Amino acid sequence: MRSSVVVLEMPFAELRYATTGCSLTLHHTEKPEHEDICEYRPYSCPCPGASCKWQGSLEAVMSHLMHAHKSITTLQGEDIVFLATDINLPGAVDWVMMQSCFGHHFMLVLEKQEKYEGHQQFFAIVLLIGTRKQAENFAYRLELNGNRRRLTWEATPRSIHDGVAAAIMNSDCLVFDTAIAHLFADNGNLGINVTISTCCQ
Repeated sequence: MRSSVVVLEMPFAELRYATTGCSLTLHHTEKPEHEDICEYRPYSCPCPGASCKWQGSLEAVMSHLMHAHKSITTLQGEDIVFLATDINLPGAVDWVMMQSCFGHHFMLVLEKQEKYEGHQQFFAIVLLIGTRKQAENFAYRLELNGNRRRLTWEATPRSIHDGVAAAIMNSDCLVFDTAIAHLFADNGNLGINVTISTCCQ
């Protein structure tokens, strides 16, 4: 009597981040897409620029920033001024600062990119050192003030899981060009008022 072996394909697969807390059970075809956005995947260093390859848990992010990126200043309070110095520096430049309020840390980023020859744009964004769900509990306002001029952007901060590049790609940030920057700058320095508030859920 001949016996045959039947191999059954497992339609559901354990997710890569099950050991760090992800409890979902998904069909194997849905697994790669979910793992790209899973809240339980390791966090990358949120500093702009790809030079730092650090990855770790959310709880370890602030410790990493304090030890590996000591030049980042942290200001306390829900209403602060983010001062970007020497905005006329050539090429792509990032200014980064931390704001601590409501028991959380927020990363403030001003990024200057050269979109095409001679045309530069500035992108200002606030990221929460936290999950996407936590970020939904907050709102931020960026404000440039000058002589009888005001430029304001209000939005929900993004989680550092999303990162600066995603915010810029989706234009989910304050965007202005060099001419606008010069209207608000003082001796090549640009002060951005940053206000963090909580949202009623």
